[in-house]
Amino acid sequence: MSAPGPAPAGARLWVLGARPRTLPAAVVPVLVGTACAADPSVSWPRFALAMVVSLALQVATNYANDYSDGKRGTDDPGERVGPPRLVGNGLATASQVKVAMLCAFGVALAAGGALVVLVGWELIPVGVAAVAAGWFYTGGSRPYGYAGFGEVFVFVFFGVVATVGSTYVQIGRVTWLSFGSSVAVGCLATALLVVNNLRDIPGDTKVGKRTLAVRLGDHRTRLLYAVLMVVPFLLLPFLAGLGDRPVGSLAFAAVVVGTKPVSLVLTGASGRDLIAVLGATGRTQLLFGVLLSVGYVLSVALL
Repeated sequence: MSAPGPAPAGARLWVLGARPRTLPAAVVPVLVGTACAADPSVSWPRFALAMVVSLALQVATNYANDYSDGKRGTDDPGERVGPPRLVGNGLATASQVKVAMLCAFGVALAAGGALVVLVGWELIPVGVAAVAAGWFYTGGSRPYGYAGFGEVFVFVFFGVVATVGSTYVQIGRVTWLSFGSSVAVGCLATALLVVNNLRDIPGDTKVGKRTLAVRLGDHRTRLLYAVLMVVPFLLLPFLAGLGDRPVGSLAFAAVVVGTKPVSLVLTGASGRDLIAVLGATGRTQLLFGVLLSVGYVLSVALL
């Protein structure tokens, strides 16, 4: 076995803590939600602010998870098979990660505040709820991520809320197209968390972290992952018909990337092999979201 490389430092350390493989979950809903509203044009400042909010919330939640799990001792490096964690692996102190988390939440709130000025006060409770959900995922005395509700948070906030919200900040209303698209986006975002938690079942079980994967067990978690990856493609014919966006069917091409991770999970990939599956899941989500967004915009331009 090759010797481990040098520990990351400087900017690389904080990029590691931001968990880049999870960031498609923040990018895709804003792309898709904005594309749903692209009739006839888009406000690019509002798009940019929505993207900053989504990315900052994702990064802040990841730092909060690192901080809280590290403080609780549930990121034992002797048990983990995934990438190292900042606090758990001693790469940064808990206080340093807490500051990074607060900075990321601050960026989200600042960009969100600008959107409130541009769009309306009704965005305030949504933003407050998103920040609270990001913290209480693994923070506080009774974190809901430890009780098996993490997937609900991801589906709601990085699926429905982020997608529908990105449409709302553009046109001031919610459409059936954005809501239907949010279900597809939410399924793919949730698949990222499911495969992450599938990988961590042994370690999470040992430390008493009752994620949904721990509650369902290995076999049913694998089936759940496959369902979440397949449902968005099943929804495509309906989405393409909503609002006359037939070119949205371009997103079917993402199945070429999505087939391999589903196959690996269903044939029993485990441990470090699931790290590659996590990356492939993120690429599937990103390709699906980009193609769906391009298809929606082209539909408006051509029809």
